[in-house]
Amino acid sequence: MPRAAKSEQSRRQVLDAALQLFSHQGYRATTVRDIADEAGTSTGNVYHHFPDKEAIFRTLLDEFWMITDSKRYPYTRVLSGGGFPENLEQLGLAARDSVREFRSYIALIYVDVIEFDGTHIRKFYSEMGQRYASLSEIDEIRGRLRPGVSPISALLMTSRIFFNYFSLEILFNVPEPFGKNSMEVVKEICDVLRNGMMV
Repeated sequence: MPRAAKSEQSRRQVLDAALQLFSHQGYRATTVRDIADEAGTSTGNVYHHFPDKEAIFRTLLDEFWMITDSKRYPYTRVLSGGGFPENLEQLGLAARDSVREFRSYIALIYVDVIEFDGTHIRKFYSEMGQRYASLSEIDEIRGRLRPGVSPISALLMTSRIFFNYFSLEILFNVPEPFGKNSMEVVKEICDVLRNGMMV
C-alpha cells in the first residue's frame, strides 16, 4: 500500500475510533490514549494526524457538516429532489433514516452542547437558514405556500420537528415518544404542518 494511502487509512481509523468513543462516553471522558487503543495505534500516531483531542472532535463535526450538504445524507437527498411541501412524508422518513445512519455524528451535537456550550455547532445552525435560502427551487417553494409564509421558516420548522422527534426515538432510545408508532406520528406532523392546528 502506498505511504499516502496508508497514512489516510491510519487517520481514518483514528477518526472512527474517536467518533465511537465521543458519541458513547463524551469528550472529556475520552482520552487520546483511549482513542489510540480503540484505533489499534499509538498515541504518537494520533498526534501525527491531529495536534490535540479537540482537533479530532472539530474534524468529526466538519465531516458531518459536509455529509449533511451531500446527497449521501438521506434528508438532503430527498430535499434536493424538489417537491416541498408536497413531499413532507418523504422528508419525515428521510429524517428518520438520517438519524439512524448518522446517529454517532448526531450524538456529537449533544456532546458539544453539554461539554462546550455549543461552541462548535453554533455556526452550522446559525447558517442553516442561508443554506435553505440558496436552494435552487426556493421561488417555486414560495409559490406553493400560502401568502405570508416564509419558505425558509417552513423548511427550518419541518426539519427541526422531524429531527427532534427521531432524535428522541432513535438517539435517546425513547420508544414511541408520542404514544404511537412513528409512521402515524409522521402523518400527524405532516397534517399539522399542512393544515395548522386551530379550527
